[in-house]
Amino acid sequence: MEPGVPPGTVWSAGAPEGAEPRQRLHPLSPALHGAKSLVVVIAGLSWSTLSRVGFGWFALMAVVLALGATVLAVVSWYYTGYHVVGRELRVHEGLLWRRTRAIPLERLQAVEVVRPLLAQLTGLAELRLEVVGGGKTEAPLAYLSVAEATALRQRLLALAGRIAVEPGAPPAGVAAGPAGTPAPPPGRPLHAVANNDLLVSQLLTPQAFMIPFGVAFVVAQFLSEDSWSFVAVASTLTAMAGVLLQPVRRVLDDWNFRLARDEGTLRIRNGLLETRAQTVPLDRVQAVGVTWPLLWRVKGWLRLRLEVAGYSAGEADERNRPDRLLPVGDVATGEAIVTEVLPGVRLAALPLSPPPTRARWLNPLSRGVLGAGLDDRVFAVRSGLLTRQLALVPYARIQSVRVVQGPAQRRLRLATVHADTAGGAGAAARDRDVAEAWALAAELTARSRAARRAG
Repeated sequence: MEPGVPPGTVWSAGAPEGAEPRQRLHPLSPALHGAKSLVVVIAGLSWSTLSRVGFGWFALMAVVLALGATVLAVVSWYYTGYHVVGRELRVHEGLLWRRTRAIPLERLQAVEVVRPLLAQLTGLAELRLEVVGGGKTEAPLAYLSVAEATALRQRLLALAGRIAVEPGAPPAGVAAGPAGTPAPPPGRPLHAVANNDLLVSQLLTPQAFMIPFGVAFVVAQFLSEDSWSFVAVASTLTAMAGVLLQPVRRVLDDWNFRLARDEGTLRIRNGLLETRAQTVPLDRVQAVGVTWPLLWRVKGWLRLRLEVAGYSAGEADERNRPDRLLPVGDVATGEAIVTEVLPGVRLAALPLSPPPTRARWLNPLSRGVLGAGLDDRVFAVRSGLLTRQLALVPYARIQSVRVVQGPAQRRLRLATVHADTAGGAGAAARDRDVAEAWALAAELTARSRAARRAG
């Protein structure tokens, strides 16, 4: 081995002369993948299998399957590598069927450092890449040391032109310090969500209000049974856990939520069992969504979310999308953060007008809530009866404008105006007068063209 070459280096046959060597993932990666497989295997075998075969055979089956998964993980790790060639990140993997993924860095939108619980315990991290037009998160590198993941992330973003190289930053593969922990996020701090507010916000959800009914059901079930079997207890608790899963996941995902801003990016850190460090380029923000859940309005709280180009809305795990802007906060905090993302936009001063009175036949309860209007910088749409929602779409981000009429709308001379964005959702002004809808569509088209020329 040549001096100065990291121990996980693999020289790639046929690589261009002078190209950097291929790097392997961390040697503990197979162990972490094997531990994850063990959890999946135990969950897949189910409680009914345990009751049929007994604990001894159940444990043996789980161990054999987990060992097999670990062996496959070791083989996969041995034949997996990555390196940067020019302006491409190349990921090599596969034993029988070799596969090389070349990711052009020009299409790279963001690189996230994610640390699941097992990775935190072992000092490792996972690198996830988001690419324009990707159907899902591309080329996750699991796992690297925290220092290597942080340095590689900075290097890829710099090559993609998303950030400037920070003076004194170590190159990929060089440790940032003896503790192996990433440096604090750069940028100007904008807001830190209080964990107490996060907990209270999730208690003010329909799922939390169902807890007493769930407990009453469990007690009634146990009292009506002659005996309490292990399978019955486990099945009931599993059902209750399913009800509580969403609010619990939100608390774990948004714990210690911190928001900061660089010159052209948002820096987001959050998570308890799985920590995440995300960078969102402001020029990729397609829309901002504001939500006022029914029970939160008592506290005067709202939630902010982003629509970002380059992130697939079809991700199986919604946590892979960096759409969190403010998990919970008051109106003043929401106003301040919206102004940082969309300069000059004030939530309290949006010129929203309701649809015509005849729209009440299609929206008998929510007609007074619906609203749409053209601000100087954004197209604003309000909707929702129990959960109020507001969508803000900058004119420069509008990709197309559509006027849609259903059968009932045609009879009532109404139409819906859709402003589509690259992120997918956009905004829709529902049940406007037909003449107003066509005038609104024309004005949106003209303003979006003017905004793109000015940008």
